[in-house]
Amino acid sequence: MLRRKTIIVLVITLMVTAMVTAFSYLYISQILRLRITNANDTASSLTRQLAYAVYNAVPDFGSTSIDTNNPAAVRRALTDYLQTDVALNNLLQSDPGDWRFIYDVTILDINGKALLHTNAGLVGKVIAPRPDFQKVVGARFRQQIRLVFSPAAVYDVTYPLELNGEPFGTIRIGVQTIFLKSEVEARLMKAVYISIALIFGSLFLAAGISNLALGPLKKISLNLDSVSAGDAGALSGDESNHDEYGLVSLKIANLGRQIRDSREIFSALKDNVDQLMSKLQDGLMLFARDSRVVLVSAPVESFLGRPRAELLGRTVQEVFDRDSVLGAALLDAFERRRPLSQRELDAAGGKRVQVSLDFVQEKNSQIGALLIMRDPESVRRIGDEIEMSRRLSASGRLTRGVAHEVKNPINAIVLHLQLLRNKLSEQEPDTRRHMDIIDSEIRRLDRVVQTLVDFTRPRDLHLEEVDLRRLMEDVAQLAAPDAEQHGVTIERHMPEQALPIKVDVDLMKQAFLNVVINGVQAMPQGGLLTIAARRENNAVIAEVRDQGGGIPKDMHDKVFELYFTTKKDGSGIGLAQTYQVLQWHYGSVDFESVDGQGTVFRFHIPAIGAEAESGPRYAEDAATAHRGD
Repeated sequence: MLRRKTIIVLVITLMVTAMVTAFSYLYISQILRLRITNANDTASSLTRQLAYAVYNAVPDFGSTSIDTNNPAAVRRALTDYLQTDVALNNLLQSDPGDWRFIYDVTILDINGKALLHTNAGLVGKVIAPRPDFQKVVGARFRQQIRLVFSPAAVYDVTYPLELNGEPFGTIRIGVQTIFLKSEVEARLMKAVYISIALIFGSLFLAAGISNLALGPLKKISLNLDSVSAGDAGALSGDESNHDEYGLVSLKIANLGRQIRDSREIFSALKDNVDQLMSKLQDGLMLFARDSRVVLVSAPVESFLGRPRAELLGRTVQEVFDRDSVLGAALLDAFERRRPLSQRELDAAGGKRVQVSLDFVQEKNSQIGALLIMRDPESVRRIGDEIEMSRRLSASGRLTRGVAHEVKNPINAIVLHLQLLRNKLSEQEPDTRRHMDIIDSEIRRLDRVVQTLVDFTRPRDLHLEEVDLRRLMEDVAQLAAPDAEQHGVTIERHMPEQALPIKVDVDLMKQAFLNVVINGVQAMPQGGLLTIAARRENNAVIAEVRDQGGGIPKDMHDKVFELYFTTKKDGSGIGLAQTYQVLQWHYGSVDFESVDGQGTVFRFHIPAIGAEAESGPRYAEDAATAHRGD
């Protein structure tokens, strides 16, 4: 589209062009009509002068020997007098030279023969009549232009001659249009040059006027841009300037301050909503009064199989298909304006989803609707984890209390056992072996109690940013000697882009190493251990996959129990520690295992910016073990 400035320049230029064209048209028409009229008047005047000279050249035939009763004799005598009259011939020959537009001059008799002619070769010959010049004089301007600018033509201006009251001939003056054309062309070219100069002058004048007129608009546009950019404080609202521009600038400044305040409030609100939405695991869709989507959380994409950008602004009829179970239920609810509560339905790809729909009321009027979608399996898993955390927390508190109460008696038993050993060693030498066994078992019990105390003690995490790929590479290098000893090949699948996380590097490295070592030891005959990582929404996912014998199904519920192990020399603490470390970092670890086909462990760690962190976290929950350590 054309800019307003360009439109103004073009309009002014076109107006000036139209005016110049109109005035040029009138000017040329008047000039042409004037020249044609002058030519006609001049030619008519010359014919009268020639007629007067002819009358003066003809004598009184009554005083001559010419028989006036013989017309033929009179014509011969008249011809002789006219052809021999010096003054008449000089006047006739001088007219074409004096007037450029005169082509020829002829005096004809009543039979059309030339008595006198500017071209002597035509004297005595019949001269054909030519169009009357009055045709040009009386024509309209456009026709005059066409006649004058047509191929060269000659028109006659005539005057009748009479002798004794009887016609005896005609005077013809030929007017040629080519000389009229040359005169008019000169004036026309002058008008064209003046018109072009005026048009260009109007163009520059229009540009100057548009700059002068639209200059304030440009400043207003810059002010609006500043307002849009949030720099409303840079606007100056000078109340002393009471012209139109000053008043508009003042209003824009006030509007800018209001927009800035509103934008700050909206930005803070949006940041809070975005932060809240990013941490939701439930799919959330907010509909306006007209059933159009105005807010969508990230998990909705996985439930509906469509990106959020495609859903925003669409109506519920455009988002959901009545052919699907989920779509039919929601469309019926919207049509009837009835809420849905905790119903499990089939979503995209046959995936089960738990939905609830509530309509937002304001003054007995529905102004929108809120749709919440949940993964039923995730809901159950979260419930299990909450219950497990609750039991672990209670178990941890109980364990710390029991450990504290057991520690003191153990210390007393060890002390008195040492005294008893000293007393009996001399009197009953055979009791030494039994004393040593009692001492060994008491010390082992002390180590178990100390392990419980260490496991349930709160930890101060030293968080730092690290690329998960580098951390996994360090773990692979640490596990490489053990893997080589078992004939296991460690294969890495890492993305090109970085996977930043914020963790306690030493603890997280130990957590990964526990799982990797378990995977290596699960393949005593060798195999492939795969380490992979990727980014999913606001979390980083790490996987450790082995080709071992897998975990028997009847043991899946026990892998999170402390001290549970299936290995002869295992402690049952390593994987419990892994689970605990992930909890400390607001993450989780789970597994999938098929008996005889191997196991895959998945670590879910919040990506940088996604974790709910307010400083170092103190972990107090006791953790349980994962697969036999």
